[in-house]
Amino acid sequence: MSKIKIGIIGCGNISSIYMQNIPSFDHLELVACADLDVNRARAQAEKYQLSQAYTVKEILADPNIDLIINLTIPKAHAEVCIQVLEAGKHVYVEKPLAVTREEGKSILDVAQKNGLLVGSAPDTFLGAGIQTALHLIESGEIGVPIGASAFMIGRGHEHWHPDPAFYYDVGGGPMFDMGPYYLTALIALLGPIKRLSGLARISYPERTILSEPKAGTKINVSTATHISGTLDFDSGAIGTITTSFDAFGGSTLPPIEIYGSEGTLLVPDPNTFGGSVKLRKRDEKEFIDIPLTHNYDENSRGIGVADMANAIQNGTPHRANGQLAYHVLEAMHGFHDSSESGAFYHMQSTCEKPEPFPVKHKISI
Repeated sequence: MSKIKIGIIGCGNISSIYMQNIPSFDHLELVACADLDVNRARAQAEKYQLSQAYTVKEILADPNIDLIINLTIPKAHAEVCIQVLEAGKHVYVEKPLAVTREEGKSILDVAQKNGLLVGSAPDTFLGAGIQTALHLIESGEIGVPIGASAFMIGRGHEHWHPDPAFYYDVGGGPMFDMGPYYLTALIALLGPIKRLSGLARISYPERTILSEPKAGTKINVSTATHISGTLDFDSGAIGTITTSFDAFGGSTLPPIEIYGSEGTLLVPDPNTFGGSVKLRKRDEKEFIDIPLTHNYDENSRGIGVADMANAIQNGTPHRANGQLAYHVLEAMHGFHDSSESGAFYHMQSTCEKPEPFPVKHKISI
């Protein structure tokens, strides 16, 4: 089969890892990139030996490109995704799928109308760490999954990010920034969510940037910075999640734990592809390290694109798909809605639990 030809819109920092990894998949060919700043596109094209550096209009008009990876800022995700789909190309977008639920629905509707596929980050759940944890669950090592807990606890991006204001604006905050990694992993492990509840607060209405080059600049906080929620999965499992930019002392809490009738599983950080997987069986006193059963334990951003390319070629479902991304987007809004209403939020969407990768699977066609 011929290779799927890939273009990238958005040549910021994250584009480098995609440009580095995409050529490692033998059924993908990265041919072009584009950016509002054409000079930035040219610099990335030269660095990664791409044949074309385009304006956005030019890359959309290139008939040779099959799929575009959208790496623009979140506020532009929906607009650019719809432009790509209307241009007759499949689209894979960085997280989140969109800022609002209405925008997310529009992306999926346009894709369906045009017979095209939507994919979305994160694809970290396809890495060796979470796929190993999933393999243990599917193999019955912890029995029936009963519950889960997830923690993303930090002190905020103003301590290190060069331009952190976005993270405290609407569409930012710890849930929209990091929630996609945690919720996608939980859904991959336990299936879709039926209902949820949440409490959210803005702990500090103003923050001061401590990192260069904007050290000393004040940020007005417009979104919740500490969110705790409960999750009721269709499978019957019950979960809890806390995301925070307000814990200045740090945290030693595990990223994700899965509790089953026969044991407990420690799942690695869902913002990574590898990590340590630990299992403690019902009658054991200690957790034991489980060797990784799957490939892709390094920074493998692009697995989701490669899996999506298989779907384009073979007509099979892809795992990091638009329905999963929309379910995650709705859940993130649901926590905030529940906090405001004081009631459970009942999910309106659902998705398929992504099919596990076979052990030591390598993506190719």
